[in-house]
Amino acid sequence: MPKTTKKKKVLALKTTQIDENSLFTHVSKIIEKRKNRAGMYANREITLMYWEIGHYISSVLLGGERAEYGRKIVTTLSSQLVKKYGQAFDIHNIRRMIRFVEKFSSLRIVTPLASQLSWSHFLELLPLET
Repeated sequence: MPKTTKKKKVLALKTTQIDENSLFTHVSKIIEKRKNRAGMYANREITLMYWEIGHYISSVLLGGERAEYGRKIVTTLSSQLVKKYGQAFDIHNIRRMIRFVEKFSSLRIVTPLASQLSWSHFLELLPLET
């Protein structure tokens, strides 16, 4: 039997001079792209969170016979949320969340829109009649 010889695979190391400015520019573009995508994702999740909060409050506390009780407890809820999570949950914004659900009642509609629009965009749309 003839002896088989295995050829070693040699990786060619390509040496190129790296321009520090182009390296910085390229890495900066990667960072900006990923930060932008992370921001878009965060905005989407915040918008969906606000919709869920508004939906829960509307359906559980403000529906039917609990309407009067619900209005009172929303103020208390808001105070507790502000203490724990900050001003984004003040009574004014909680009311916006409830209005958000009244205008956009289906999560199936809100989910794709939240990928394109931020909470600020929805706030601009809330006062519109149609």
